[in-house]
Order: sequence, then structure tokens, then C-alpha cells
Amino acid sequence: MTRIYLRKAIVANMEKYIPLQHRGKQIDLEAHIDLVTESDARYFFSAAKSNLLNINKWYDLATLPAATFVLTDTRGQETEKAAAEEGDLVRINIPGPGVAAGGGYDWVRVEKIHQEATDGMELCVVTLRPTANPSEQGGETAHFFEESATSTLMVKRIGPKVIASYHGRNEVVNTDMEKPLDNLRNAVVGWSAKMGLSYPQWESLIQGLVKKKQITP
Repeated sequence: MTRIYLRKAIVANMEKYIPLQHRGKQIDLEAHIDLVTESDARYFFSAAKSNLLNINKWYDLATLPAATFVLTDTRGQETEKAAAEEGDLVRINIPGPGVAAGGGYDWVRVEKIHQEATDGMELCVVTLRPTANPSEQGGETAHFFEESATSTLMVKRIGPKVIASYHGRNEVVNTDMEKPLDNLRNAVVGWSAKMGLSYPQWESLIQGLVKKKQITP
């Protein structure tokens, strides 16, 4: 198989880890770095993967940080572990007022983590989905998007190239909450996100994942 067909096959394989788009807005962002050798790229990918899984470092990693991300356990207790796991929660502090249902924060669950490596390719995928405030048993979704929305972040190596990408799917504003002020807040934040104002946040994060500061040996 030639390199161009190998790349097409790899890309097609990656896409199966991104949830299908059914309704609402879709976002796709990408940044990359070309390394001199595959050995350099493997080292760089390993660092980028570690940074992707270390959600507590996302604020520092972003080139233009805005929202803060705090990894918690299923009870909402902060954890310092360096690698997120499926089922963990993430507490997001977006500048401005938060939703009362989330205790002033937006919440997402780490729904899926997938890693694989084949000839010439390495991949790590993290998918997040809006969820309820863990302190509210059976509570409503504490996020400005409905639970149907997903955020998938991916780092991958194809030969000497390392790519970071973000894929937002089914982004529908969550305006079916009990408190009118929560609906108003979500309408404002969600509308801003749908108009592209969330681009800088995710774009700065994926750019941070492939910054040259991850020095190769």
C-alpha cells in the first residue's frame, strides 16, 4: 500500500471514533507539527498524548487559556491523577456566570478513551459528554449544551507528523432547565459557542498539544 493510500485508510479508521452528527452544530479543528524523523515523532506523540490525558493541565497547555478544566471522580471530588479514565468527570469554569444546577460550573463526563498503534500510526482519543452535577442525584444536565452533544479530542501520529484535532458534534443549546436564569445563561453561552466564540478555546488547546516546546531528543 502506498503512503497516500495508507494515510487515507488511517484517517478513515480515526473517523469511526468520532460520534456521528445528527443535529445542531458541528465543529472540526486541527493543528499539526512535522518532525524530522519518525523516531522524533514517536517521542513527541508520547508527550502530546500524556498532555491530552492530563486534563488538569489543559488550562496551562492552551496558548490562549480561558476556561479551566478540573478532573474529578464520579462524586465530583478533585483528583490529581495524571491520566483521565473513562467515567471520570470534568468540572469546567467558563468566564462569567455559571448554571445553578452545576453549582456554578459546567460538567462533562469522560465517556470514551481509545488508544491504538499500528504500522506508521499512533492514536489517542478522548470523548467528553455533558452530564449532571454529581452532587445532584438524578439532576438535569449541567452544561450549556444538551447531553446529546460530544467533544472529541484526538492526538495522532502518521509517520513523522503529529496532529491534534477537536471534533464537536450535535451541539444543541440546553434551554430546557428548571431555572429560567439557567436557561438564559445557557442561551447566551450556547449562542456564543454556535457563533464560533468557542473556537479560540479549543483551537488554543489543540495548538498547545503540538507546540514545539515538547522537545524531541
